[in-house]
Amino acid sequence: QVQLVESGGGLVQAGGSLRLSCAASGRSFRTHVMGWFRQAPGKEREFVAGISWNGGSTDFTDSVKGRFTISRDNAKNTVYLQMNSLKPEDTAVYYCAATAALRAGVPTNFYEYPYWGQGTQVTVSS
Repeated sequence: QVQLVESGGGLVQAGGSLRLSCAASGRSFRTHVMGWFRQAPGKEREFVAGISWNGGSTDFTDSVKGRFTISRDNAKNTVYLQMNSLKPEDTAVYYCAATAALRAGVPTNFYEYPYWGQGTQVTVSS
């Protein structure tokens, strides 16, 4: 059982940066793959970034490669999404998610993540 709470969203100008945080409760946080998804109005939920349970592997959707960084601090039960060079098309609700314990690799499909936060709004103005 994992409970997730996102924070750090807000309004930022194009070219700016935001750092999203996802605080997790649960004794086994370090054994879960963690991911970030986003959903813009009228669009499907989209995988953004993920990180393996040991932090050794990461994955990003093509549109954010080179701009976003995902990291985790297992001692703090927290995963981060550093978002740089933000564009208006990054505007969306961003969700933190966790896989089942000890999942191998970094899955990119939403159905691989049974645990979800409530989301945090990111708005990028031009």
